[in-house]
Amino acid sequence: MADPKAENALREALASLGALEERWAAARAYLKIDERRARHDELSVAAADPDLWSDQDNAREVTIELGRLASDLESFDALRASLDDAAVLGEFSREALAGGEADWSLLNELADTVSDLSAQIGALETQSLFSGPYDENDAIVELHAGAGGTDAQDWTEMLLRMYMRWAERRGFGVEVDEATEGQEAGLLSATFIVKGRFAYGWLGAERGVHRLVRISPFDSQARRQTSFASLEVTPLLDDDSDVEIDEKDLRVDTYRSSGAGGQHINKTDSAVRLTHLPTNIVVSCQNERSQHQNRARAMQILAAKLAERARAERQAELDALSGNRGDNAWGSQIRSYVQAPYQLVKDHRTDFETGNVDAVLDGDLDGFMEAELRRQRSRA
Repeated sequence: MADPKAENALREALASLGALEERWAAARAYLKIDERRARHDELSVAAADPDLWSDQDNAREVTIELGRLASDLESFDALRASLDDAAVLGEFSREALAGGEADWSLLNELADTVSDLSAQIGALETQSLFSGPYDENDAIVELHAGAGGTDAQDWTEMLLRMYMRWAERRGFGVEVDEATEGQEAGLLSATFIVKGRFAYGWLGAERGVHRLVRISPFDSQARRQTSFASLEVTPLLDDDSDVEIDEKDLRVDTYRSSGAGGQHINKTDSAVRLTHLPTNIVVSCQNERSQHQNRARAMQILAAKLAERARAERQAELDALSGNRGDNAWGSQIRSYVQAPYQLVKDHRTDFETGNVDAVLDGDLDGFMEAELRRQRSRA
C-alpha cells in the first residue's frame, strides 16, 4: 500500500515543478532568448574576423557583449538541463510509489532540487527588471549627511558600511574614492564605485533619503534621535569620449586625504577636488596613490555626471536617471530604519519591511531593492 505522506509530497513537488516549467517558458519569452542566440551567433562570426582588432573600441564592445551573452545563455541552458533532471527524479519517485514503495531519499532530493530551481528562476526574473540602457554598468554612489548633526554623520558612515557589505555579498568590487570625516564622528560625505554587472541597475533602487531612528550614542541623556542621509547614483560610463570638459571651466583643489574609510583610503597629500564651474558639480578622489591618478579618476566621475546631466536635458528624463532630489530631512525619506522604540526597517515606496534591522545594516538589501524595481516596472 502506498504511503499517503509520500504521495502528498510527490504531488506537491510535481505541482511546483510544473509551475517552474511555466516560469521558465515565460522567462524564455521576456528575456528574448531566441533573439539572444541569434545575436550570439552574429557576434561569434564578428569575433572570428582577423581584422576585428583594427578598430579596438569596436572590438572591445563586441567581445564584452559576446561574453555576457555567452554567460547568460549558458546559465539559461543549464537551468533547462536541471529542470529535465528534476523531471526524471519525479518520474523515478512516481514509479517507486506505483510499486508500493516510498523512496524518501528521492523525494527529499526532488524537494531540494525544486527549491533550488525556484531560486534560480527567481534570479532570472529579477534580471528581467534591468532594462535601462545603463543598468549593466558600474555605479558611482554618493552619500551625504543630512539633518541630524553628529548622528547624521555617523549614520552616513553606517550606510557606507551597509552598501559595502551588500556589494561583498553579491561579489561586486568596491572602490572608495572620497570620504570626508565629520566634525566629531562619522562622515559628512563619501563617494564610492561599485563594480559589477548590473551594479547601477540594483543601486538605482536605493536613490533617495534614508532615515534612522535610534537612541543617540552621542546624547548624554540617551534620548531618541532621528537623522538623515541621502544617496545619489550615477552610471559609470564605459566610454566618456563624447564628453568634452574645458580646463578653463574647472577649479582644481588639492588637499591631504583624511583617515575616513579605514584601509580603503590612502593617507597621502594627493587628494584632488574638481569643481565644474558652469554646473557647480563637485567631485573628489583621494583613493589613488598619486595626484595624477586621483585627478584622472575624478575627471572620469565628472564626465559621467556631466553625461547624465546632458541625457536628462536632452530626453527630459531626469527622474529616470537622477531621481528627484528632495530635502535631506523630514518628509522626504524613501526608507526608515528604526532601532528604538522598536525594531523595523520599512520602505515607504513599496511597504516592504522587516524587523531584522541588524541584517539589513549588514547588507541584506536584496528584498528592498527587488520590491522597488518591481514597483518601477509596474509603473513603466
